[in-house]
Amino acid sequence: MSVLAATSDVVSTEDGAVRFLDVTLVGVSATTGVKLLFTLALFAVVLLLRAGALLVLRRVLGGEVADPRRFWARQGLQVLTAVVLVLGVVSIWVTPETDVSTGVGLISAGLAFALQQVVLSLAAYFVILRGQTFGVGDRIEMGGVRGDVVRLGFLRTTIMEMGTPPSVAGSDNASWVHSRQYTGRLVTVSNGTIFEEPVANYTRDFPFLWEEIALPIPYTVDRRRAEDVLLRAARDHAVVDDPEAERALARMRSRYAMSDASLDPAVFWRLTDNWLELSVRFVVPHRGVRGVKDRMARQIMAGLDEAGIGLASATYEIVGLPPLRQEAPVPPSAG
Repeated sequence: MSVLAATSDVVSTEDGAVRFLDVTLVGVSATTGVKLLFTLALFAVVLLLRAGALLVLRRVLGGEVADPRRFWARQGLQVLTAVVLVLGVVSIWVTPETDVSTGVGLISAGLAFALQQVVLSLAAYFVILRGQTFGVGDRIEMGGVRGDVVRLGFLRTTIMEMGTPPSVAGSDNASWVHSRQYTGRLVTVSNGTIFEEPVANYTRDFPFLWEEIALPIPYTVDRRRAEDVLLRAARDHAVVDDPEAERALARMRSRYAMSDASLDPAVFWRLTDNWLELSVRFVVPHRGVRGVKDRMARQIMAGLDEAGIGLASATYEIVGLPPLRQEAPVPPSAG
């Protein structure tokens, strides 16, 4: 009663009209005006409590923004805030005497037609959370964009874009940065994209990648020596005998129908018309791939130079010329 009394001091009614601070609100009844004030108060209180809860979470959890604990706590708080606001608004505006069936039907039909992309993105948000498709901090490829997820909202996902490796440089989403490193662009992708296109996750379940370096060498060189150089570089710089990688691979095999895969470096031979192609296959962390391959390339080149092994190339070498003979023209006979 005290709240209603205080409200009546601010809101007054005269002849069915509502006056707020001596200003007549056209088209607003006394009941509607009170409900509107309670709605505004509800939003103010809930958003204030949300801000306080976020502050407490940052102080208690600390860590990086990409910390899974902070991410899930923030997402849970956002969902709880939305649920409380929806229930509160419905409780204020809908009474047992209110016939809302017709209005709800019309509103639902209008929203389904006009906001279908918004509804799709909102549904995708809950699918992403429930299905653990990705989270903040994961490195993904979504909607033709590769990069790290820096923000996950109800409708959109924000990605810090990374470059395109040379192996896929000819694709539609090629970048001026020819490696998996940041370009500096923040790209926003609709959450509904997960229903239309595949989502590749570089991080979840198995935070490692299988990489390869292929080298062409002439058939005439010491092939075993060249293979040893590649294997030594892989063992020195790639992931070898790593317990974390072994556990991650074991988890993958327990959750998915995955065939046997080896974490040990290996060299594969491929015969071509011009040279022998040696491909060294190895495992690297999902981040820092360019640095690992750079160190391997430097060590491989130094090892090949020490062994006197050069790389083959698609060039032509002229090793000799046929003899040239010049003959003087025969003069016509005098007769």
